[in-house]
Amino acid sequence: MKKILVTTDFSSNSKAGMRFAIQMASQQECELTFFHSYYIMKPTSWGEKTFTSYENNEATKIKAKLEKFVAVVYVGMGIVPGKINHVISSSFITDANIMKYASDKHFDFICISRRGGGRVKKIFGTNTSNLILQSEVPVIAVPNTYRHVKIKSVLYATDLSDLEKEMKKVVEFANPLGAEIELLHLNYPSDIVFNSKVIENIIRKFPKSHIKYSLENINLLYNLVVNLQAVIKKHKPSILVMFTDQNQGFFQKLFLSSSTAEYSLNSSVPLLVYPKK
Repeated sequence: MKKILVTTDFSSNSKAGMRFAIQMASQQECELTFFHSYYIMKPTSWGEKTFTSYENNEATKIKAKLEKFVAVVYVGMGIVPGKINHVISSSFITDANIMKYASDKHFDFICISRRGGGRVKKIFGTNTSNLILQSEVPVIAVPNTYRHVKIKSVLYATDLSDLEKEMKKVVEFANPLGAEIELLHLNYPSDIVFNSKVIENIIRKFPKSHIKYSLENINLLYNLVVNLQAVIKKHKPSILVMFTDQNQGFFQKLFLSSSTAEYSLNSSVPLLVYPKK
């Protein structure tokens, strides 16, 4: 059973990530843990006993608020909750708190909402971008405009390195959902020509999966993001999957290069990022 840590800050935007996780759990057996990170500052004039009592009372209120918030999202989706948990955790640094809990409790995914386009620092919001760039647990970043729909297709954008290992993870994600997979590689003119038979031989190793592939030449008039957006617009996948070493390579080209300082990724497509080991 997959374990998904679903984060929320009680904002309307955070409901998008919750909806996606709930949709996943409706298509396969998952254990969802709804997680809220909070921090209560201690007044300098308060003693330890007074503050501890106050903090415990506030924690009880926050836990009840989380449970109610989650219940409202389920009702809005018309879905009966399956195996779910509600966890609150105190920390001054939200993203570090999320990563530590996810790692310590061996979650398969972290699911978090993200904002729309804008400058690089605003692409996902601080917590989401930090999770994508640092978390050892795969992160699902869901645009705040997401409304739940059945997960039918996975677009796997790849630089073709470690293809078989990565494909295995993509298949493990897609198959339980009954989703088809499309492998996409965008060729730069300077890239080494990749033999399509190699891809076909790897695909044959996953006979129970519906996998197709596209090798497309990048349009040099536009940056990598625009080229990828064009593919997303054409194929309309349920989710985009990528692998990153978190500081180099394909992902850095895509999101951190100066040519992509301002852009808006297709607002309807969640993004699943696996860290390269």
